[in-house]
Formats: sequence, structure tokens, C-alpha cells
Amino acid sequence: MNKFTSFGEFYPYYLMEHREPLNRLFHYIGSLFVIVLFCMFIVSRLPILLFLMPIFGYGFAWFGHFRIEKNRPATFKHPFYSLASDFVMLYHFFTFEIDKKIKEAEEKTKTPN
Repeated sequence: MNKFTSFGEFYPYYLMEHREPLNRLFHYIGSLFVIVLFCMFIVSRLPILLFLMPIFGYGFAWFGHFRIEKNRPATFKHPFYSLASDFVMLYHFFTFEIDKKIKEAEEKTKTPN
């Protein structure tokens, strides 16, 4: 099991677990559903919306891992870093930085020959 002492150490690993653009797309969809459901909860105060947040968020993300990327979600071993990374990755997508961040992560995670 990888031991990470900071989010800065974890995020490059997380990005390497999300190399497939289609997998990332499913994560973006799930994260956006979570944001929309949370906003709807704030307005309506319907508790069912809180229940639906992890179903939609993890449902889309895990589909991307199991069916597209063919790996285990980082959530299983690193739930808090993984959750934060979902939203940081979404931010990097919307700011058009995701490709740059993935290249940086590839450099950081390369093992010397």
C-alpha cells in the first residue's frame, strides 16, 4: 500500500490512476452531479439529496475505473485524498490545466531505470 504524507504526494499518483480521458469524463460527471445535488439540498433541505450524492459521485467514478481504466479506485485505500482529488481534477479540467498536470504527474512518478 502506498503511504502518502501529503496531498501533494498523493495527487500525482491519483492522476496516474486516471490516464484515460473517458474515465476522467465519468469522474467529472459524477463530481458535477455531487455539486448540483448539494446545491439542491441547500435550497430544498431534502435529506434524500444527501443520500444520492455518494451514489452518483462514486457510481460514475467507479464505472470509469472498473469498465474503462480497469483499475481499483483510489477511494478504497485513500478516501479523503481521493475525494479531494476528484474536485481538484475537475478544477484542472475547467481551467484547461489537466493535460499539463498529467504530464507533470508522469514525470514525478517515473521510476529510474
